[in-house]
Amino acid sequence: MRILADQNIPGLDAYFHALGEVRVMAGRDIAAHDLRDVDVLLVRSVTRVDNALLQGSRVRFVGSATAGLDHVDIHGLRAAGVGFAAAPGANANAVVEYVLAAISVQPDMLERLLDGGRVGIIGYGHVGRLLRERLAALGIASLQYDPWLAPGQVPDPVSLDTVLACDVVSLHTSLTHDAPWPSFHLLTAPQLARLGPQNLLINASRGAVVDQAALLARLQAPNPPQCVLDVWEFEPEVSVPLLRQVSVGTAHIAGYSHDAKLAATRQLALAVQNAFGLAQHPVATATAAAADPLVPPAGLRGVAVLRWLCGARYDIRADDRALREAVFGIDAVRARKAFDELRRAYPMRRELAGSRVQASNVEQRRWVVALGGSVQGSSSLKGDTGVH
Repeated sequence: MRILADQNIPGLDAYFHALGEVRVMAGRDIAAHDLRDVDVLLVRSVTRVDNALLQGSRVRFVGSATAGLDHVDIHGLRAAGVGFAAAPGANANAVVEYVLAAISVQPDMLERLLDGGRVGIIGYGHVGRLLRERLAALGIASLQYDPWLAPGQVPDPVSLDTVLACDVVSLHTSLTHDAPWPSFHLLTAPQLARLGPQNLLINASRGAVVDQAALLARLQAPNPPQCVLDVWEFEPEVSVPLLRQVSVGTAHIAGYSHDAKLAATRQLALAVQNAFGLAQHPVATATAAAADPLVPPAGLRGVAVLRWLCGARYDIRADDRALREAVFGIDAVRARKAFDELRRAYPMRRELAGSRVQASNVEQRRWVVALGGSVQGSSSLKGDTGVH
C-alpha cells in the first residue's frame, strides 16, 4: 500500500510503518499528478480534496487529521467509492486550552468571569462540549448556541443574540453553507455591532464564520470589542489591517499541540486498518514523552494561579508575535508562504491536561484538577481554603 501524507502530520512512521510505504509533502502542494500511484491520502486542513484532485488516481481512502471537514468533498468521495475518516475530538483539549490562554491574557477578564461573567459558546461539538465542562470545573458559567442539535443535546441552549451578550463569545462551529443555519458569515455587521469594549470575541473555528470585512470595520469603529483570531477568512492570506486591530492573532494553530496531533494520527491509522482489513497489523502507540512537571510559585494563590497555569504550557503571546513578525512589512506572496511556514515549523507544544503539577497549597491543587492536570504531592496538603 502506498500512502501520501501531509508533512505536518507527526507520528507517521510509528503508526503507519506496518501498513504501507509512506511519502510526505507539503499539504498545500498536493496535486492530482502526485496521486497517480497512491492508495491512501492523509491530509490536514490546507489540502482541498475533491473529484478534481482524485481524478485519475487509484486513491481508495482519504483521511483528514482534523475535526473540520469543509476542505473535503465528502459526498464526492462517497459517490466515487472512496473511504473517508477524520479525527473529531483529537484536538479538542488543545483548542480549549488555547481559548483559556486567550482569556487569561486579557486584562481582568478572568476576574470578571469568576465574579459572575459568562462565556457564550457557538457550536456544541467536541470542542464546545469540552470547553463548557472545563469552564464549569473552574466555576465559570456558559451558554451555548447550536441550532443543528436536537432539543436536549445542548445543556443551556439560547439564541444567538443571547450568546452575543456574554462577556466572552467563543466560536467553535464547523463551516457550512447548508440551510437552514449556515455558519458561513454567521457573524456579520449586525451581529458584530452588538459587541463592545466589554466583550471578547474568540474565533478558533474557521475564518469565514466571521465576515472579515465587517469585523475589520467594527474593530476600526468607536468602542470596539477585544478580539482574538486564530483563523482567517482567506488563509493562507492574513489581513494585515485586521491583524493590527486584534489583541491576539495566530496562524491557525489553536489545536496544534503535539498531544493532539499524535491522537489524530492514531485515529487515522486505525481507520485505515479497518478500511483495508489489516487487523493483523496492530497499530502502534506513539506517545509523547512525559513533559517535565510544572512548579507554580509557592506563594501563588487565587486567580493568579489560574492565570499562571493557563500560560504554563502555552504562551499565546509568543504565537501572536511570531505571526506579526512573519507577515508585517512583506508582500502578499511571501506573507502567504510565511503563514504556512509557521504551521510547518511549529514548535513542540504540550497540553496542560494530564501534566504533572507540583501544587504547594490547596488552592493550587483545585485549579490544577479543574484544568485536567495531575497533582503531585497533594496528599500533604491540609485544609481547604477554597478558590478565590
